Amino acid sequence: MLPVACAVGPSCPRHLVGFDPRRRPGLETEVLVVGGGIAGLSAALAAAEAGREVLVLCKGSLDLSNTAWAQGGVAAVLGEDERSADDGVALHVRDTLIAGAGLCHEPAVQAIIGAAEDAMDFLRGAGCLFDGGSNGAPHLTREGGHSARRILHAHGDATGAEIARALAKTVRAHARITIIEQAFAIDLVSHNGRIGGATYGHRDEVYAVRAGSTVLATGGCGAAWRETTNPALATGDGLALAYRAGAVLADLEFMQFHPTTLYVAGAGRLLITEAMRGEGALLKNSEGERFMPRYHADAELAPRDVVTRAIVAEIRRTGFPHVWLDATHLGAVFLKERFPTIHLACARFGIDIATAWMPVHPSAHYHCGGVVSDGRGRTSLPGLWAAGEVGCTGLHGANRLASNSLLEGVVIGLAAGADAAAESAMPGLLRAEHRAPVVENLDVADMVGSLRSLMWRSVGIERNARELALARRSIAFWMAHQANGFLRTPAGWELQNLLLVGSLVSQAAERRLASVGTHTRTDTVGPVSPEHFALQREDPS
Repeated sequence: MLPVACAVGPSCPRHLVGFDPRRRPGLETEVLVVGGGIAGLSAALAAAEAGREVLVLCKGSLDLSNTAWAQGGVAAVLGEDERSADDGVALHVRDTLIAGAGLCHEPAVQAIIGAAEDAMDFLRGAGCLFDGGSNGAPHLTREGGHSARRILHAHGDATGAEIARALAKTVRAHARITIIEQAFAIDLVSHNGRIGGATYGHRDEVYAVRAGSTVLATGGCGAAWRETTNPALATGDGLALAYRAGAVLADLEFMQFHPTTLYVAGAGRLLITEAMRGEGALLKNSEGERFMPRYHADAELAPRDVVTRAIVAEIRRTGFPHVWLDATHLGAVFLKERFPTIHLACARFGIDIATAWMPVHPSAHYHCGGVVSDGRGRTSLPGLWAAGEVGCTGLHGANRLASNSLLEGVVIGLAAGADAAAESAMPGLLRAEHRAPVVENLDVADMVGSLRSLMWRSVGIERNARELALARRSIAFWMAHQANGFLRTPAGWELQNLLLVGSLVSQAAERRLASVGTHTRTDTVGPVSPEHFALQREDPS
């Protein structure tokens, strides 16, 4: 397990919603999986193949997850007949350690990257179709921070959607897997010191699931920031659930900001995959200058944290609100075939990427920290496993290497599912204490908007002590007053989770005084520390 230095985090209630099995309906399952992305579905299939009955709770539909939004691909060193001649597991490990800025947990890096070939075999066996070359081998591309072409992709720039499609189809067809969609996981529930399932909201009712083992695979928390590539459902629910239950969380200060998202009013923040720069697209400032060679020897293919800081520096220097991504020299036919999703999305806003530059700006993208877990997904709490973005194995350190996340989701998902199946132990009756309701009418949407703006402004790409303290104090006030009590809807539960996650991230960022990886302090006052700052609820009972 990742070594951590623990500290008490913000105070919060143990449960958001009360539950009494004498008055509420409930379900039972041998393995409960919370989350329907690549990690959760991999875990569900592994547990089901081990002979266990599995229940999957999906916050939205099974087809809607962060996985489905992933464009770039999966980083994997395959067998000798499928890999680049100049690539190998040792080189992929080295690239990951460099990108992680000295804070990766090297045993986890070696284990996860070493399992890549088996993980890709699993995905292909589940029906995932990666793009191939003329010789039948997968077509490999390169992204920032990688020393070789090792990124598998599908349908050009729709890799995540293809993986989500294949896994969802396989899971739906499995006789031992039950899926409940539109189910909001509210709390993890304990019995005799072991996590024994969860409460969840579904169709205006609250239920509980008694589970022999629970796998948390809820994804990230990008929706806590105003500018994000993540879908609206990425509200850090799993982080909040685990923290309230007493799990150890670490490296929460490391939110990776993707350098290139489409910056057009009304366009949301569409991700412009790093693979486009891997194929030769160039970053230019408002003066038309290609600026990345001034910041790093690898220019556009430098690690993401480097590119993001360079863009911010150019925006500040020029006073222009964004920079440009120029792919026009790659040709219309190539761009339409290789990047059909981006080509179509930009066309909707009147941008022909074959003839016009794309306005881009960094946005919150991937959370490198999470629930501390080992190479099998085991957390600090008996009965609870974590897999995917919600977990923190130490693979990513202070900055995730591009396309390592989908790989980690498969590898840890499969391991967690197998372990959870082997150690399933049905708990007794589950109960959660009741709370007093919020008395005054609460404008949840306004509070969420205020929080997201605060996080972007004060806990964003660049940070300092004054702004971090302001964020921590503001969020603590909201948690103690406006949002303190029992809320009855998923929107209210999301708000409470977002506030808790914002508080945790702010506190972690305050503690790390030096800039490292994705954590940039403009008021650096100390040397980079190799510590993995961790937070844990003081009284999880």
